[in-house]
Amino acid sequence: MTDPEIMRCATHPDVETTLKCGKCGKPICPKCLVQTPVGARCRECAKLYTLPTYRISGMYYIRAAGAALGMAIAIGLAWGFVANYLPYIFLNLIFAAGLGYAVGEVMSLAVNRKRGIWLAVIGGAAFALSYVIRILTFGEVPTVGFDMAIDLAGLIIGVYMAVNRLY
Repeated sequence: MTDPEIMRCATHPDVETTLKCGKCGKPICPKCLVQTPVGARCRECAKLYTLPTYRISGMYYIRAAGAALGMAIAIGLAWGFVANYLPYIFLNLIFAAGLGYAVGEVMSLAVNRKRGIWLAVIGGAAFALSYVIRILTFGEVPTVGFDMAIDLAGLIIGVYMAVNRLY
């Protein structure tokens, strides 16, 4: 049995190693090692990328913002109409959940099903804007108490649904 060949790491010349990249054969130390399904690789050969679903360009953010603004206006008006003409307290919560999901779904379609934290922020902000539009359009500022608690619960549920769809 022969002793393994001692080499110097290509990235860290002061570190001795017996490891080589499984693809290019470059000497690598444990700090440089990237474990892949086919064995140990150097960082260049492993080429770690984010998933395409999470790679978002500036154009996607513009599309997301446009879709979010359109949905905020449409949902703010629809939510206000339903809240004014069907004043059932718990219907507001169900409606808020459905509208939050709709914001997330439309934005997801607009950005080709991409996902990311900033898309989720845009979606949550769009739903919050729809609540403001609802109040400004229909002049229905909730009074402190049970009505405000239900409105805030609906707002939280809607933001959660929009964010959950995009993150």
